[in-house]
Amino acid sequence: MTVRINTNASALNTHRNVVNNSRAQAKNLEKLSSGLKINRAADAPAALNASEQLRAQTASLKQAIDNTEMSVSLMQTAEAALDEVSRALISARQLAVHAANTGTNDEFMHTADQQEIESILSEINTIAANTQYGKNFLLDGSRAGNGITTGKNIEFLDADHRATSSGAGGHKITISQASTRSEVTGTVALSQQVIEQGEQITITEGGRTVNFKSITNANVEQNMNELALAIEEAGLNLELVRPDTGGSDGFTPQLLTLRHKNYGSEHSFQVTTNTAGLISNQSDVPDWIQNGVDVKGEIAGEESTGRGQVLTGGPGAGVAEGIRIRYNGEKAPEGQTAGTVTFMQNSLEFHIGHNINHRTKVSFNSVKVATLGTGMQNDSGFSSLADINLMDGQKAMDSMTVIDRAIEEVAATRGRMGAFQKNTLESNLNFLRIAHENTLSSESVIRDADMATEMANFTKNQILMESSVAMLAQANQAPMSMLQLLQ
Repeated sequence: MTVRINTNASALNTHRNVVNNSRAQAKNLEKLSSGLKINRAADAPAALNASEQLRAQTASLKQAIDNTEMSVSLMQTAEAALDEVSRALISARQLAVHAANTGTNDEFMHTADQQEIESILSEINTIAANTQYGKNFLLDGSRAGNGITTGKNIEFLDADHRATSSGAGGHKITISQASTRSEVTGTVALSQQVIEQGEQITITEGGRTVNFKSITNANVEQNMNELALAIEEAGLNLELVRPDTGGSDGFTPQLLTLRHKNYGSEHSFQVTTNTAGLISNQSDVPDWIQNGVDVKGEIAGEESTGRGQVLTGGPGAGVAEGIRIRYNGEKAPEGQTAGTVTFMQNSLEFHIGHNINHRTKVSFNSVKVATLGTGMQNDSGFSSLADINLMDGQKAMDSMTVIDRAIEEVAATRGRMGAFQKNTLESNLNFLRIAHENTLSSESVIRDADMATEMANFTKNQILMESSVAMLAQANQAPMSMLQLLQ
């Protein structure tokens, strides 16, 4: 056996193993203490790159979840305010119904009703002006598309988030067909002879019916007056068009003309008469009168949808989608050009995703009383909810018409907001939470340490460390034994 003191190869080899085992044990301790199997780039360069991308995505998804939850809170704030507006409008309608009962009401009761409804309208305006989330006012019209029109008989109504700002030149509006109302005129005049036969006239509209029997001891004019009164008292959205009799004595035969108060193809009514041609074509056979038409035209050169007098851009249109205008002319303008609408979009934008372009918009129409219940035909000349008056029976009934329209508008706004919250925000929130869980799990697989495996490796390395240290001591004993030869 050859023993060399200057170069103890066995000790050097054992020392190298001691160092390696010490490093392995130190890494095990680092992984066990941090819970990560990648603590620096040198541990796994490629895995670190993938892990950092997943960590960034996870953080972005978490923030997108927070953004979406805040957006839901904003929508809930607006919804709560609109719920109060709906309650106020229902109370206003109840007052209008009370004011319409002229048989029991006196001047003081009408005054009390008017004072109360003014208070209700003031409260609606207060809600509209003060509903806010942070610094954003939601229901005052500042977060909706705002437009200004040029041209005769053109009125801007509203727009949703899909509409695009027009710029200074505005969007051109063309009208190819004006809206009309359902109307019927008899071919046989109402005469004393018809009246004395006991003519039965039945009119049905909107689920309400008038059964009028001619008054045999009254003249034509008196019967016309009573028929008009019966239609009014029954609450039908119809008017009896009175011909110009030129100072007749009241006995002159008159053709009956019935016309719906609202424009468009969706408004109809039914008429039945005993005498063929008086209103219905055949005796005792009901006729459905549905000859009104909707407005037709284009906004910004894009085909638009007509409903009554209202023209709406889209769906599927480009810049004009969601813009609503009203054309109240009796016929299409010459050359079909009605004017322009200059539109500015001011909707709220939400960033609800982790990617750059994952954004959505929502607009909030004004619920101020001056913007609710507009465009309703009525005898009192009320142009909006702000004009309603309960000081007499006719005004009370016309107020009901305007209030009903306002209730429909608020309900439609709530429905649109609810659909946006449910189908866009809450659906996106569910997706984000699932994506966040999956991304976090993927990042964990790459970066997190398996504690059971690392503990087993730590035990192994600890045993190897103790063994290598012991063997190093043994390797150092061989040169020491050579000293005995020198003694």
